Amino acid sequence: MTSHPIATSHVFSTILTALLLLIHSSATATATATALPVNVWPKPTSISWSSPYTIATLSPTFQFDSPSSPSNHYLSAAVARYHRLISSERHRPIYDTTTTNFSTSPTPLQSLSISVVDLAAPLIHGVDESYTLSIPNYSATAANLSAATVWGAMRGLETFSQLVWGGRRRVPVGVEIRDAPLFGHRGFLLDTSRNFYPVEDILRTIKAMSHNKMNVFHWHITDSHSFPLELPSEPGLAAKGAYGRGMRYSVADVGRVVQYGYEHGVRVVPEVDTPAHTGSWAGAYPDIITCADKFWWPAGSPWADRLAAEPGTGQLNPLHPKTYQVVGNVINDIASMFPEPFFHGGADEVTPGCWKADPSIQSFLSQQNGTLSQILETFINKTLPIITSHNKTAVYWEDVILAPDVKVNPAVFSPEHTVFQTWNNGPNNTKLLTAAGYRVIVSSWEFYYLDCGHGDFLGNDSHSDVDSNGGSWCGPYKTWQKVYNYDITHGLSEVEKGRVLGAEVALWSEQADGAVLDARVWPRAAAMAEAMWSGNRDEKGVKRYAEATDRLNEWRYRMVGRGIMAEPIQPLWCLRNPGMCNTVKPFVAQ
Repeated sequence: MTSHPIATSHVFSTILTALLLLIHSSATATATATALPVNVWPKPTSISWSSPYTIATLSPTFQFDSPSSPSNHYLSAAVARYHRLISSERHRPIYDTTTTNFSTSPTPLQSLSISVVDLAAPLIHGVDESYTLSIPNYSATAANLSAATVWGAMRGLETFSQLVWGGRRRVPVGVEIRDAPLFGHRGFLLDTSRNFYPVEDILRTIKAMSHNKMNVFHWHITDSHSFPLELPSEPGLAAKGAYGRGMRYSVADVGRVVQYGYEHGVRVVPEVDTPAHTGSWAGAYPDIITCADKFWWPAGSPWADRLAAEPGTGQLNPLHPKTYQVVGNVINDIASMFPEPFFHGGADEVTPGCWKADPSIQSFLSQQNGTLSQILETFINKTLPIITSHNKTAVYWEDVILAPDVKVNPAVFSPEHTVFQTWNNGPNNTKLLTAAGYRVIVSSWEFYYLDCGHGDFLGNDSHSDVDSNGGSWCGPYKTWQKVYNYDITHGLSEVEKGRVLGAEVALWSEQADGAVLDARVWPRAAAMAEAMWSGNRDEKGVKRYAEATDRLNEWRYRMVGRGIMAEPIQPLWCLRNPGMCNTVKPFVAQ
């Protein structure tokens, strides 16, 4: 039996009256502000509970009645998973149901009937994830879940699981939910190059993502620091570029992650960053890597002459013919290992000093009057067609057309086949890209970099003594409120808003590994998940972070009960003293 971490404590006799679900359908007469005894995260777009407020128990023989299809077995896997969860979880919400005047239905709920319109719809960007969930009142013995696709049904199953609570497996009846996400791309980026994460850590993260209705795991697999991915056509890259034998991902490992993602409604998008961030390729191919294994910022040199953005140097040489043979093999292998239609090619942070340190590039610049931007454009022109030849949409970091020094002519990128991911200048860069007609994924470091605020990993760095951010280039720490409140379409026209696919929070792993993964990511990623699913504002357009605090607090404890070691957002005292940790006045600088 799985129990809530504090379920046996007396603290669950405390009332948390702030657990309100206030989003309702304006067309429903019963949609008045009604306190549900349980919390659903992310908050549904429309929910109502009809009067008299009634609770039922699940029958000891409760079951899911679901369709089956040879073309899509992922629904069967999800149904089995949620049946196990509901049967074993005994979550007791921080809400004293004995003080609330609930009626009790004499009829146990016997089943949840699931209907899906399109069982064969693939898990791709833009797939319909909407669902409706109806738990009728009193005499009805069956609840109903309807969805357009298997993936919408999975979201509805998650909602149903969160509505069930307590040792007797109680559930509110007379509940109607209509739900669908605001954004189709709700992701998390994990860097597995700087520090290695075992497969089990990745699977646990995908499980947590599904509980939060997130649907994209952006796997930043390789970087200058290590190349942990084993590739059939290029075995030397992992053999000589990984940290060790036990720190590699085999083809079978990748298949396991991808399959697990499908079973949880999470797409797995691979990223192999090129042409920069490739120092780990030098062990196998030293001839195609410039400035490999050199000190990243030579003594006495100005910042402009550094060889990399951080320790770990090395960039592919686009002027070397062998580069494209190797890169082609890498792309081809990864395209076959990951069925996902998006392929992330990186292309960020090309450092001029690294290329300038190479004799062949020096010759091109001096004798042919060439530029570094021309060199980067050569690389893109030769590798982008390899990506698109696999019927993939190429994703690149914004730098490739917005960097101040080395960048490519935007005409190279077709909006039809290219997506850009922003990470600088907040909504300003999102505006630049969407105004130019491109689709965009938002990952602004000012709001969404979960590694920020933990100092820096550089040794002998005086910034740690004099910098108010402790040397962290992207400090301060991004609180869950900062994440939740970010409006990713701020300043955009309606047409431009339509080009924003969604967002990703990111964990770069200079100072993270599996030991801190859960606490570093959760519940802050959950904050983004709700903002991307149903928004961060109430029905009046007011930001609802205050109201979200108690709900996120409750949800954090439930995640811990589900094996996700999310960090707390308040002292337990706040849960025992509802409302006492709020402020009644805005803080004003004195």
